[in-house]
Amino acid sequence: MVNLIQNENMKIYKRWRTWIMIILLAALTIVMAYVIKQVSPDSTGDWRVKLEERVKQSEDSLKDTPEFLRKQVEEQIAVDQEHLKRDIPPSDTTFWGGVNNASLLIVLVTIFTVIVAGEIVAGEFTWGTIKLLLIRPASRAKILLSKYIASFLFALFMLLVLLLTSILANGVLFGFNGGLTPYLYMNDKGTISEIPVVLHVLKTYGYQCVQLIMVVSLAFMISTVFRSASLAIGLSIFLMLIGPNITPLLMRYDWGKYYLFANTDLTQYMNGIPNEGMSMGFSVAVLAGYFILFNVLSWFIFTKRDVAG
Repeated sequence: MVNLIQNENMKIYKRWRTWIMIILLAALTIVMAYVIKQVSPDSTGDWRVKLEERVKQSEDSLKDTPEFLRKQVEEQIAVDQEHLKRDIPPSDTTFWGGVNNASLLIVLVTIFTVIVAGEIVAGEFTWGTIKLLLIRPASRAKILLSKYIASFLFALFMLLVLLLTSILANGVLFGFNGGLTPYLYMNDKGTISEIPVVLHVLKTYGYQCVQLIMVVSLAFMISTVFRSASLAIGLSIFLMLIGPNITPLLMRYDWGKYYLFANTDLTQYMNGIPNEGMSMGFSVAVLAGYFILFNVLSWFIFTKRDVAG
């Protein structure tokens, strides 16, 4: 199994496209840190003026805010007012706040990993190497598993590139400090809670990786079942980008809570604003069901169908 995984890793990293993706991710992380530094208020005092302005603007906009977004705006106002009351700068003016903002680029990591996972099986058919692959003594299940593991090892490497680049870039711009600064948020009971900002950052990265796992598993399944890299990559990226945007529409129906992308954003439970009728346990159970379905379909099709034909 180890040799199979190493072989798949060699296929991934010997391609120039892979290194372009790595360099692009690192470059965008640095640019993002610089832009945030330029627009962030000074944490030594200027932040209060900017935050007071934001509170006023949010309060003025409440009357025009759609009902389904009003609660979120009201909770943000309450958190901002607590920052002012306790004289605690918002985390986005700190080193760890910059690292946390970089988690938005996990979407880019997901897209890059989808490109790899979407091609890793279908590409064998496109290049005509599938028969050579299957004459090895390893079982089809092991071959498929090695490709699946290699896809996520690539994702892990990209996440490390993102995190380390973000730490270095934000450390240079903001200074390496503030790990114990409290992060304020509205909990699910409607009260203000706090945790160390470094813990909040780790939770944010962990929760946002859930969508990565699900979308990459979807792309891998489509690649295996339909033998089409373009379909796997295109459809998976389309669903990832469009799926969350139609969640509010589907949540009007009872079955909407079982929709995949209504459950992939686990940060809704961390921020205290989950969809009605849903809980962390419920979302984990739904995601587990989809995860098992995607992988069972991949395994069944690849091991039972005449893939060499």
